[in-house]
Amino acid sequence: MSDVKEGEKAPDFSLPVAEGRVFSAADAKGKWLVLYFYPKDDTKGCTVEAVAFTALADEFEKAGAIVIGVSPDTLQSHGRFAKKHDLTVLLGSDEDHSVAEAYGVWKEKSMYGRKFMGIERSTFLIGPDGVLKKIWRKVKVDGHAEAVLAEVGGEG
Repeated sequence: MSDVKEGEKAPDFSLPVAEGRVFSAADAKGKWLVLYFYPKDDTKGCTVEAVAFTALADEFEKAGAIVIGVSPDTLQSHGRFAKKHDLTVLLGSDEDHSVAEAYGVWKEKSMYGRKFMGIERSTFLIGPDGVLKKIWRKVKVDGHAEAVLAEVGGEG
């Protein structure tokens, strides 16, 4: 597991997304890429975050940014999640958590005294040059999508 830092080249990745397509870091070349990691489809915080990014999708597009949410859930789960909440952001399936590990967000967590491995909610803003411009770790959902958009707009 690595801990990536701002100013470094973003780790390369490829993830299955909807309709059997694969999204890779190369697909964002020349554009901003918002890569946000979230623990689980259709849970409260994750839903609020995905809905907020979807609500701002047009603004992200105007700013030249692609938004992709990543969790260990299956594509089928992503499909149900997207349909239920009318999500338009891309959702990548990282079932083997290799991308989460590359970005240093696959961490030991604990809930109700039980320890387990899972995603630490984090967002990475990758510039058109493939360099990590800003990293948000242990994200608090409220206002986060707006903060990311402000960073893209301010940088772009």
